[in-house]
Amino acid sequence: MDSSSSAAARRRINAIHSHLVTSSRSSPLLRSNPTAGEFCLDNGYSVVLPEKLNTGNWNVYRSAKSPFKLVSRFPDHPDIATLHDNFEHAVHDFRDYKYLGTRVRVDGTVGDYKWMTYGEAGTARTALGSGLIHHGIPMGSSVGIYFINRPEWLIVDHACSSYSYVSVPLYDTLGPDAVKFIVNHATVQAIFCVAETLNSLLSCLSEMPSVRLVVVVGGLNESLPSLPASAGVKVVSYSVLLNQGRSNPQRFFPPKPDDVATICYTSGTTGTPKGVVLTHANLISNVAGSSFSVKFFSSDVYISYLPLAHIYERANQILTVYFGVAVGFYQGDNMKLLDDLAALRPTIFSSVPRLYNRIYAGIINAVKTSGGLKERLFNAAYNAKKQALLNGKSASPIWDRLVFNKIKDRLGGRVRFMTSGASPLSPEVMEFLKICFGGRVTEGYGMTETSCVITGMDEGDNLTGHVGSPNPACEVKLVDVPEMNYTSGDQPHPRGEICVRGPIIFRGYYKDEVQTREVIDEDGWLHTGDIGLWLPGGRLKIIDRKKNIFKLAQGEYIAPEKIENVYAKCKFVGQCFIYGDSFNSSLVAVVSVDPDVLKSWAASEGIKVI
Repeated sequence: MDSSSSAAARRRINAIHSHLVTSSRSSPLLRSNPTAGEFCLDNGYSVVLPEKLNTGNWNVYRSAKSPFKLVSRFPDHPDIATLHDNFEHAVHDFRDYKYLGTRVRVDGTVGDYKWMTYGEAGTARTALGSGLIHHGIPMGSSVGIYFINRPEWLIVDHACSSYSYVSVPLYDTLGPDAVKFIVNHATVQAIFCVAETLNSLLSCLSEMPSVRLVVVVGGLNESLPSLPASAGVKVVSYSVLLNQGRSNPQRFFPPKPDDVATICYTSGTTGTPKGVVLTHANLISNVAGSSFSVKFFSSDVYISYLPLAHIYERANQILTVYFGVAVGFYQGDNMKLLDDLAALRPTIFSSVPRLYNRIYAGIINAVKTSGGLKERLFNAAYNAKKQALLNGKSASPIWDRLVFNKIKDRLGGRVRFMTSGASPLSPEVMEFLKICFGGRVTEGYGMTETSCVITGMDEGDNLTGHVGSPNPACEVKLVDVPEMNYTSGDQPHPRGEICVRGPIIFRGYYKDEVQTREVIDEDGWLHTGDIGLWLPGGRLKIIDRKKNIFKLAQGEYIAPEKIENVYAKCKFVGQCFIYGDSFNSSLVAVVSVDPDVLKSWAASEGIKVI
């Protein structure tokens, strides 16, 4: 053994020895060295700690992956502190790897995906940020993004991160009034839009005095309107802005971790959108915590169709950048999503229960209508894989070849990892996805105010009907809600309002201290308004909503979401809305039917649809 190997071996021995002490007895037994571990209770996927050392109440849950320190950086890359750092890491490590893909249109038909590499995206980011500086947009200004998912969305966002601008998503579905409110509220100085939204934007430009620059993506500069100098607003095409930036390159102005990265507006209960202020540290902490249980690779392919204006997709994009994943965009039409999936063949698929429910209902309906041998074969394959899953074993590959590969092809045939968020996924649909698609299926719980993930299902956990254990970047506790008879002392499961604390908690609602104080208490706990209970193993289950209840005339409390979720399981129901008030003793339901299912049923009953 050479000296370097010997030294390495000694270091390993010393490292092991530092965690162990020799017993005082003469025999060479070893005992564990007392650590802070004596002050936490192991609860499976979570650990339970006292909220305060002097109270004795053991009610704070943390991830068992990092019980004594809340995660704020990626363990493998602690130098990544901001979104700029994260993208620079990707540009350096994955420069020639595929990054942003869109389908190319040739003679009016949509073809294969064409890709931009991480290096090319990094170059475009620099040109874009330099172009904004060229037009005099000051550092720290808010930059609005007013279009659906496409490569330019992310390039603008990266430019904002590298040059210390604040990105402000403008929901494409909110309409001009809400867009106008957000632009004025966030004092947006530059807006990136597409040709389709330009006219509606220009029509209310006089009511948005902070705007100085409008950049049109996909438009030709010669066809853009020129505004009078008195308007104080320039309208340029995206390609012209890139060229101006290339001709006037500027060095980066990297943000600090505590600088604001984005203001995400969510629908307010009063009708006015609320601006959720998220820092670079917030977003990096959340995604770094998620990376403990989610591992992607540079060979993975992700399809982007969930709205980038929402935190779910934003967090997914930060994670894909960290791992160097290729991101293909849908065409912008949900009706053509299956066609995009077939062309892209992604390995990672993130969605929401509404779409998963449709996939589930569509396949179950197809199996039932096929009848005979095909139906019996599906049921035999399904039950065999289900039993294997319950026993922690792998089912025979024959079932995939005979039955499930055809189902997998609906999502391109290569999906190995599926995530669900935004609302609860029913246990039967979760089980169905695991059996039919064969990869890992995970459900999470989060909100914009927590930079996305609060809890997530752990790998290897086959229990359904819950949203997993805490993100290693936060801690969770349940607070009593006596008016709803939920207490942390409930047996067999503690129940209460879900409260969250840690580096993932947002800075506050923009220009709204009152509402900020309503949700964040003096100890830094964010009160989510959701009611949860702890299942064995430290898993969280969402069971109710604190505020979304009302009392009927007879004094009965109603949680409408519970009833809506029951009706939503009916294959004929597209959407359901439950309403009631204290002046009436009964509820009203507004139900819209699923036209495809209804037509199929009508045909089976011999009813002609006009």
